[in-house]
Amino acid sequence: MMLLCTCYGIFFLLTVQAWMALMQRPRHGGKIADNRLALLFYVFITFVLGTISFLMNARYTEMIWIDLRDAPGGPLALIEDYMNYRINFVALATGHIQEWFMQVLLLHRCFVIWNWSRWVMVPMITLYVAMIAFSIIVLVEAGSGVAFYNIVMELAYLCVEVGLTVIYTVLVINRLFAMRGRMRQVVAQYDSSTYNTIALMVVESAALYTVFAIVFIVAFATYSNGLTTLCFLSIGKIQGIAQLFIIIRVARGRAVTHEWSTRTPAIPTAMAFSSTVSDFTGMTDNERIGNPEQNVVQLYADSEKATEVTVSTAA
Repeated sequence: MMLLCTCYGIFFLLTVQAWMALMQRPRHGGKIADNRLALLFYVFITFVLGTISFLMNARYTEMIWIDLRDAPGGPLALIEDYMNYRINFVALATGHIQEWFMQVLLLHRCFVIWNWSRWVMVPMITLYVAMIAFSIIVLVEAGSGVAFYNIVMELAYLCVEVGLTVIYTVLVINRLFAMRGRMRQVVAQYDSSTYNTIALMVVESAALYTVFAIVFIVAFATYSNGLTTLCFLSIGKIQGIAQLFIIIRVARGRAVTHEWSTRTPAIPTAMAFSSTVSDFTGMTDNERIGNPEQNVVQLYADSEKATEVTVSTAA
């Protein structure tokens, strides 16, 4: 219970910071303003669901060790009969729904970075639907009075959820590094630190939850009820903390390091882009010459421009 209280305290503080950061005008660029309302709704709904789950679990812990301490079997029997009390079903349901919203945010980031590519969207959405289906089955079995530690679908649900997070991380990192390589080919002295910083931020966020979830899976599969309970009570808050870290850094314009942002600006390079990369590469030399009125953009290595790239990508 102490771990749960600690995680919830951190989750609460980060929620307040994220809310305040989103309500303020971004200091570097205005890209995050396009998604501000959606992010505010995400922060609000996940906090409400997480708080309900926390309060229900705290109340049942009080019942175990104080109110019903003299019940037959003692506290251990009450822990094993977790799903026989309706407040615990409410805690489980709100925790699962909270995780649904968190995974939606991951999917949105992945789709934006991959430019809504169909071959990425279809398998990721399929996994997400499968995760929700397993979650519903878990809730149905839990509502029928089955002991939580005997719900096999909970293990399948956890595996799919962790798999979705790992695949998201791999896809995003691969996309960022691929774009970094292309930019280096186009501009010989291109400063690719922004891609490295975003990739590091994504890995840091995913690793915190993934490691904890893997411990939960192993404990659940080996029927280690004590460790399973410890992970079960805190996993939702751990995932929420990981998501809020990214939101706060992007909203505050801290998605790039101080050392990188203070570097000497590079000389701007003018470069023409067509509507898509494939269209541009498929044109002949004569067609390129005949289309001089393409959009011309400038690539800068200064902190203001780089932060806009980071904000628009990570949000």
